[in-house]
Amino acid sequence: MKKSKATKLGYTENHAKAGIDIKLPPIETWLNQYKNYTITIEIPEFTSVCPKTNLPDFGKVTIIYEPNKVCAELKSLKYYMLGYRNFGIFYENAINRILKDFCSAVKPKWVIVRGEFNMRGGMRSIIEAEYPKSNK
Repeated sequence: MKKSKATKLGYTENHAKAGIDIKLPPIETWLNQYKNYTITIEIPEFTSVCPKTNLPDFGKVTIIYEPNKVCAELKSLKYYMLGYRNFGIFYENAINRILKDFCSAVKPKWVIVRGEFNMRGGMRSIIEAEYPKSNK
């Protein structure tokens, strides 16, 4: 196994990759009956764990999407989101992982996943990922 080189603060490549491909509960879907509308889902108590410190990260995750053939089933989405409480992942990676998994399951016309994380060290982070990627 290749040894991971640490930064000055002790962050390694293993920290950076933590949680990216861990198994999570599936996001189920149901058949969409309408066209041209938007769904907004707010998860106000999202929790994950920092892979370096093992301390919890808290924030609000919002998923805004236009469904295509199916919609996300909310109970399964809740179990999927609760899965993040059990392992280390940087919240930047969590938001991008949620986008990837959501797109894979729901195949929306478009989606934005936004994470607003609680203040830590006097700074607040907001991470936004979208599909398809716009040219902002």
